[in-house]
Amino acid sequence: MLLFLIPGWAVLLAFSRDLQLLAVDEEAAATLGVNVRRCERAVYLASALLVGVTVSVGGSIGFVGLIVPHIARLLFGQDVRVILPCSLLLGAAFLMIADALARTVLGQNELPVGAITGVLGGPFFLWLMRREQRYASL
Repeated sequence: MLLFLIPGWAVLLAFSRDLQLLAVDEEAAATLGVNVRRCERAVYLASALLVGVTVSVGGSIGFVGLIVPHIARLLFGQDVRVILPCSLLLGAAFLMIADALARTVLGQNELPVGAITGVLGGPFFLWLMRREQRYASL
């Protein structure tokens, strides 16, 4: 698994400066020397590789890709160069905690990890939607 994950992470981290500029504006990023099409293709390919490998090994676990990056943004700000590595570490920690809860909540019976992430992710997603709606009305 690491044979595919490490290069995927390296590509995303290598493009983190370009992603930060793209987050501001595509035209501004192009003006500052970012090859937008090349960056988008590389990020899409690296992301597809990462998602494909992790889902094939770990299965589909909902809400992790939604919860963790938003928590990282709330904790560490908007800089993509900081959010990417923090999301990697927070995602692993979140899944370890969810797995520990899934194994211990019902004693002898074990819940699927996706049930725990869904229970945590659903309310968090609704809170995010409400928060964005409130800020949009300002």
